[in-house]
Amino acid sequence: MRPQPLGRRPAVTVVIPCYNYGHYLPIAVGSVLEQPGVDVRVIVIDDASSDGSSAVARELASADDRVRAIVHETNRGHIATYNEGLRQAETAYVALLSADDALPAGSLARATALLEANPSVGLVYGHPITFTDDLPPTSTSVRSWTVWSGEEWIERRCRTGRNCIVNPEVLMRTSVQHAIGGYDPELPHSGDFEMWLRAASVSDIGRVNGSTQGLYRIHASSMQRTTYAGHAIDLEGRLDAFEKLLIGPQAQVANGEALLATAKRALALLALGHARSAYAHGRAGDEPVDEYLAFAVRMWPSLPGSRKWRAMMRRASADACDIHRGLEARSLRLAEDLRWRVRWRRWRWTGV
Repeated sequence: MRPQPLGRRPAVTVVIPCYNYGHYLPIAVGSVLEQPGVDVRVIVIDDASSDGSSAVARELASADDRVRAIVHETNRGHIATYNEGLRQAETAYVALLSADDALPAGSLARATALLEANPSVGLVYGHPITFTDDLPPTSTSVRSWTVWSGEEWIERRCRTGRNCIVNPEVLMRTSVQHAIGGYDPELPHSGDFEMWLRAASVSDIGRVNGSTQGLYRIHASSMQRTTYAGHAIDLEGRLDAFEKLLIGPQAQVANGEALLATAKRALALLALGHARSAYAHGRAGDEPVDEYLAFAVRMWPSLPGSRKWRAMMRRASADACDIHRGLEARSLRLAEDLRWRVRWRRWRWTGV
């Protein structure tokens, strides 16, 4: 779709939960307050941090009346904190931004333009880029818009078994956010993914193509690198998200059983791929290969009869210390690298 300019100045609430990220908080809040073309409101919620984050949050609120600080006396956990902030959004649009992340210039105006022009769209995302210390240069040029029906977007996720959204690049219509509810406390690892799938079950999904829409910070203490690190945990989390959406008590998706079977096969192949990669790179002794393989069989019981499984077993029966040095392993690594590059470029260009 050809992008259209904003016809008015919409209001956006950005919820910024914080736990011991006080040193990152000014950058996150500043990246929101500097957004052009939209009226922003910021809700900072400090979840009883021990690093002085509450003082930083209060200082930011006293310096700008668009910022409101909420400070917890006791730690309530990230899910409860997220949901508290999302419930308080009263503007037309709402976003959740981690205190260690940031928004690139103009991202909210670009996302709201798509939402304003397409009332059926409940969630918009775009391409995020990662950074560690200084904010990186970003692209502000919009090439096009893409809009999928929610049904099509869910089906694509089931076919790949992958989550194509990081987090800071998402903007939601507040009415959709309130209609579907907040994060599920039973999904501490894959709550984002499940909620985005839930949004697709009641609305269309849009993407802003070409520009940078989110800035995701990579650092040693981030949640994805501490509490929830590991492929095995990630696979189980995605399975939980698919099951909740497709066959759970509140499932609203047609053909849920068939879609879940598709998702399980995709997850099985991903698990098998993790095991294959571990052997090819000489990491079989460091990664839970047995967990990957057991998960793959649980997802797709007939997988052991396949050619891919037999090839995997041949590698597993070889010397784990030497297999990664052979010609076959080098070929596997080259093929894996090529597949990753192609997949990354497709995701960068299309968002799926």
